[in-house]
Amino acid sequence: MAGQVTDESALIEPRDGISYVRGSTQVPLSDATVSQFLRDTAQRFPTRPAVVFREQGIRWTWQEFADEVDVLASGLAALGIVKGDRVGIWSPNRVEWLLTQFATARIGAVLVNINPAYRLAELEYALNKVDCKAIIAAERFKSSMYLQMLQELAPELASAAPGDLHAARLPGLRIVIRMCDTETPGMLSFSEVVEQGRATFDLARLDAAAATLHADEPINIQFTSGTTGNPKGATLTHRNVVNNARYIAMAMCLSEQDGLCIPVPLYHCFGMVLSVLACVSVGANMVFPGEGFDPAATLAAVAEEKCTALHGVPTMFIAELDHPDFATYDLSRLRTGIMAGSPCPIETMKKVVSRMHLSEITIAYGMTETSPVSFQSSTTDPLDKRTTTVGRIQPHLEVKIVDPLGEIVPVGETGELCTRGYSVMQGYWGDEAKTRESIEDGWMHTGDLATLDADGYCNIVGRLKDMLIRGGENIYPREIEEFLFRHPKIQSVQVFGVPDAKYGEEVCAWVVLRSGEQATAEDIQQFCQGQIAHYKVPKYIRFVDELPMTVTGKVQKFIMRERMISELKLQENKTA
Repeated sequence: MAGQVTDESALIEPRDGISYVRGSTQVPLSDATVSQFLRDTAQRFPTRPAVVFREQGIRWTWQEFADEVDVLASGLAALGIVKGDRVGIWSPNRVEWLLTQFATARIGAVLVNINPAYRLAELEYALNKVDCKAIIAAERFKSSMYLQMLQELAPELASAAPGDLHAARLPGLRIVIRMCDTETPGMLSFSEVVEQGRATFDLARLDAAAATLHADEPINIQFTSGTTGNPKGATLTHRNVVNNARYIAMAMCLSEQDGLCIPVPLYHCFGMVLSVLACVSVGANMVFPGEGFDPAATLAAVAEEKCTALHGVPTMFIAELDHPDFATYDLSRLRTGIMAGSPCPIETMKKVVSRMHLSEITIAYGMTETSPVSFQSSTTDPLDKRTTTVGRIQPHLEVKIVDPLGEIVPVGETGELCTRGYSVMQGYWGDEAKTRESIEDGWMHTGDLATLDADGYCNIVGRLKDMLIRGGENIYPREIEEFLFRHPKIQSVQVFGVPDAKYGEEVCAWVVLRSGEQATAEDIQQFCQGQIAHYKVPKYIRFVDELPMTVTGKVQKFIMRERMISELKLQENKTA
């Protein structure tokens, strides 16, 4: 069983009282490509369960999965897709997504993750930014009609020969592959590409293509959220994602005996790296409850597939815990997993441990640009460390916490977290200027505010852009959120700043109450009195049914802020 690295060079504590740590070098970095990664696991565990897509009725062993990947890779190669070509994938969690992830890697094509929530302008921007040659798309997901949007962007599909598109608005796109078998002009069906792969299958040709690949070559482009301006395409290499997955699995103590329930989206690093590639690293079974997150489907998958591990963002765990039939699901086999993606409320973490049997659950922190995990707690860390920190540094990485002038701050002081090591992306695709802004001397500036304690444990206290200054006092929303989570009527809460003529900024909170509960703004403010500093007590409180979120469950504070400014008719403060 893989275990947490604990050699004496691991998890170096801050030296000389400064906020700098570096990780263990005991377990060497791997030079494997993503393709080798999968093939090695299939050879080690050919008959063990590998893939379960409950909604699609798919169950494969590792060998069966690897064989299906090879068939699709052959089909893509037959279409003329070669090493370095960008292939977009636009879909919810489906087996086609998983196959495409590894089939593109088999021939060296660069997988481009398209956010399932994207609409026309965002899709057009993403495809053109990286010059996608092909896109593989589901017919639809929720209210998004993917094929219709592609037809709107490329009306030339109506008269194009499948595989030979020439569209004015998407000049680089040649191939559109649909996941459904419904006839659509100008498109190939996924099943047709698979059949083509079977008909032209040549293992020697695939192996020859794989032999030309190198671990330091790009294999994946993931678009960052882009709360301001256009999304940026973080470009990740084989070495980035393969090694991050290995160390993530070690931190979870994951092995081939485990089954991991994966309700997080594949398009995001959480699903693709922390979940899928971590399972590949050790041969654990991947269980997908459905195309999108549903608490009941997730709980049923855990119970019926006898999962031992579960992943999710905090909002997912909250929804599972609050499900009215929660007590009817047998979760007794659960042991480990990851809660990540956004700050994890302490009270939620405690309930996950006590009520969901996740005694060894870990917290992970990172960002897409660092492949993504930089810090992760251990399965053996004390509960207080797993509820108040994001753990300690991952192997082969360095982290420093710096002030606005770039100087490393003393232990315990707040500053911006910077990461350096194998996990840092190659850069933003086609944007050297943005890359230079973010990476300096190999250090990735995360934009996250953090502290390190004397033992090397990291606490994320907010975003550099989230921190608000009220009357000269620095206020970190995370601190207030953690306090408000103690209120028995509050299910979720987000705190942010809004402009104020007198103090510069004021504290605002959006609150989601538990089902059947009622409260007033005065009740919440009274709860704060005498417990937190007066300047931290929210001046504005809004009760809402839900919080605006991305498809990955990250709360969009900028939307809340814009709505409050409009509602309260506030004026943005002018700065010199």
